[in-house]
Amino acid sequence: MMASAVFSPFSRRLAALGLCLISLGTLAGCAAAVVGGAAATTTLVATDRRTTGEQVEDKAIELKAASEGRRLLGSEGVGRINSHSYAGQLLIVGDVPTEAIREQMGSQSAKIEKVDQVINRLRVGAPTDFKVRTNDTWLTTRVTSELINTRDVPSRTISVTTERGVVYLQGYVTADEGERAGKVAASVPGVNKVVKLFQYIKAERLLQRERDPDASMKADSTPSPESQSLTNSDGPEVMAIE
Repeated sequence: MMASAVFSPFSRRLAALGLCLISLGTLAGCAAAVVGGAAATTTLVATDRRTTGEQVEDKAIELKAASEGRRLLGSEGVGRINSHSYAGQLLIVGDVPTEAIREQMGSQSAKIEKVDQVINRLRVGAPTDFKVRTNDTWLTTRVTSELINTRDVPSRTISVTTERGVVYLQGYVTADEGERAGKVAASVPGVNKVVKLFQYIKAERLLQRERDPDASMKADSTPSPESQSLTNSDGPEVMAIE
């Protein structure tokens, strides 16, 4: 007859943590499984601060923007348009053959459901060289890695996009978190400029989020300078590279 296994509460917590890691669960899920572990504020640093609904909406926005980009470029047959949405803030980068297409992409994107703001950073000109685009992908990887390895930076809620050496940062962050993240990104070799498109929240809002994890932070966020308009402006929050 096989003896029944008896686990202490501590052993059960270790088992829960192990199962989270083995199943590749998110850090948020693992933290929730370990009762009496790290404080909830620390958990929020390691999670996407958008609600599940907002994440789904952002994916839908990106798909619709991509479809619109293909439609506009269809007649020209040349160019590329990439869209990145965070909590309704839509960043558009890439190369288009004419100024008319650039303007149309911006105006049509603003009409997409759930889009609150369009940052139109499309460039008019020949498509960027493959070597440059490959380097941009590498820089995005390097910046993301540095953010993950930096203390008190909510890397899981920061979206990193690189275009021709310019790094764009989106996400819900506090002023201090945004400052740290910007400096980290600017320190990566090869980065030409860092543009912070953060939606700033107060630290007190994170404490409120502990009590209601499904509450959106959008209503309490303060936009970065560029988000005062729905189209591209000349006043983004830019960090110079020393």
